[in-house]
Amino acid sequence: MGRDSSPPSHINTGEAVPVTIIAWTGSSKTMLHFRLSTTLLLATICLFQTTVSTETVITCDNGINVQRLSCDTGVVRVDAALYGRSNRETCSAGRPPPQLVNTGCSQNGTVNVMKNRCDGKKVCEINTNLLRTSDPCYGTYKYLETNYTCVPAISVVACEGSSTHLFCDGGQVIFVIGADYGRHDQTTCSYKRIASQLRNVECSGPTSNVADSCNGKNSCTFHASNSVLGDTCGGTYKYLEVAYLCEYPLYNS
Repeated sequence: MGRDSSPPSHINTGEAVPVTIIAWTGSSKTMLHFRLSTTLLLATICLFQTTVSTETVITCDNGINVQRLSCDTGVVRVDAALYGRSNRETCSAGRPPPQLVNTGCSQNGTVNVMKNRCDGKKVCEINTNLLRTSDPCYGTYKYLETNYTCVPAISVVACEGSSTHLFCDGGQVIFVIGADYGRHDQTTCSYKRIASQLRNVECSGPTSNVADSCNGKNSCTFHASNSVLGDTCGGTYKYLEVAYLCEYPLYNS
């Protein structure tokens, strides 16, 4: 960071201290709570300064364009998403004026679709055609605009048929950012598997089951299986990816 990063003399290194970091994402404020040894405190502050970032991605919709959300460090957390049109300038090149006039066009449920698909992942790609479940404003040329934050997270993977254990330090509880049961590459959980079980790398199964089972607990064991999570892609050997934070619970006074 271009400055002395040695801990101040009054800090007792090795002592565990609670840390609250407040991150502004657009107009909202997010408080992340951690317990860290003081030897890691300054390093963690530097880490947050470089890894917590808010991004906006806009993709014009022609039915084949793909929107890509990615984080160099941390994982995606979708904050807002619009499929429609909110102004006349965005994605207007070559379009006749009647296709740009409706600036109050918005597809209901867009943010939920994006959160289910992308939360907790380092990289997420969405074909805009996925949002075409209905036409909220016929005759208007639309685009997908997504605001997201890259947040630090603990990531764990459980191969199909095995269990994963989520846990936090004493006094902290689990908060699951996202979970997906499927396959996105041919190397993860590939040991002694035949090629046909690894071929489908477009197998995606976003699930809220892990959050429903583990949020608010200090530790949690979750079994990754078709009987628990459903068989999203028959014949494909899958794995469960989970991204979560450890937070201090907030109590109402």
